[in-house]
Amino acid sequence: MQIAERQLLLRDSNFVRILRLAAEAKGLISLGPGEPDFDTPKFIRQATKNALDAGKTHYSSMAGRPELREAIAKKFRKDRRVGIDPDKNIIVTCGSNEAIFLGLMSILDPGEEVLVPDPCFLSYIPTVEAFNAYPISIPLKEEDGFQLYTDAIEAAIKDPKRVRAIVLSSPSNPTGTVLKKKRLEELADIAIEHDFLVFMDEAYEKLVYEGKYHSMASLNGMENHCVTFQTFSKSYAMPGYRLGYAVGPEELIKAMTRLHTYTTLTAPTMSQIAGYHALTGSQGCVERMRREYDRRRKLVVKRLGAIPGFELVEPDGAFYAFPSIHFKKRGKKLTSGQFCEFLLKDAKVLAVPGTEFGRYGEGFIRLSYATEYSLIKQAFDRIEESAQKL
Repeated sequence: MQIAERQLLLRDSNFVRILRLAAEAKGLISLGPGEPDFDTPKFIRQATKNALDAGKTHYSSMAGRPELREAIAKKFRKDRRVGIDPDKNIIVTCGSNEAIFLGLMSILDPGEEVLVPDPCFLSYIPTVEAFNAYPISIPLKEEDGFQLYTDAIEAAIKDPKRVRAIVLSSPSNPTGTVLKKKRLEELADIAIEHDFLVFMDEAYEKLVYEGKYHSMASLNGMENHCVTFQTFSKSYAMPGYRLGYAVGPEELIKAMTRLHTYTTLTAPTMSQIAGYHALTGSQGCVERMRREYDRRRKLVVKRLGAIPGFELVEPDGAFYAFPSIHFKKRGKKLTSGQFCEFLLKDAKVLAVPGTEFGRYGEGFIRLSYATEYSLIKQAFDRIEESAQKL
């Protein structure tokens, strides 16, 4: 059987193996997958049951159920102070990953370029490559706190006519970095000057612990240059619902909705009804989860700081730590992959190599604290004991 060349050229990911190990391995403590360990709040689950009992199992419109789009528009008006038309500027999708896929598919022709801060969420670079376009890595530096600086962006732009977008997340997966307002304003100026889109993945917007969160969509002049992607998976602990959305310029949303016909057609109806109740119900559950993640974050920061061989830029958001590693075995420095294999075998702790998030992720590992507090303590006891052997 002949497989398309673009598929054969896609880089391999160890993430499927990581997920399998997290589910199957006995005695293993997983600090790997980025999935909330909380159950979906009860009132959202009850709304799902009610929808099923009422027979709400038919297709919804391709753009999303009208009441959900209106709730999203109200959220944007409240949180971003941005007025959007729920009928023209919103598409509801099967998770934010599908929305990003549809967005890139809608703007890219073969040979065009997308700027991607590196390290980044693991699907950005392969998705760009799948459309026969070129991801242009912008190296993020540990000494800069993984912030995105103007000179690095400008250096990555060789031919402005070929650049169609930049895609990034804040708070970041994997680094936990929250982009400062000044950095966003500088990026907005560059996007307007060179006339490209900013694809802003805000999956972890509610999980910010230090400082204030700023949205690219709220900046002046970005109405036609910013597309915001959001998901219900993280803030509301709804990963299995596969529900996300995009908010952006009318022309692009129209193109994405047209493509939606040929992908999943529509997000699941019962998930959309649950999403509506999540947005319009009490938000206390979100704050309770955020506080618990913050408690865990402080534990992770403290424990990493006490183990020689780790250096950490303290994460301000999401639920990840992304420390650099400085360990040797038989006089040779361990790579990210080798160190994670060592932790897996010696400590029975699952971590993700930084190389899963781009070539500039070498020398780092990602540790998720979307794991019970007591298990995190046990995991670091094991890590500390194993690290002393190196």
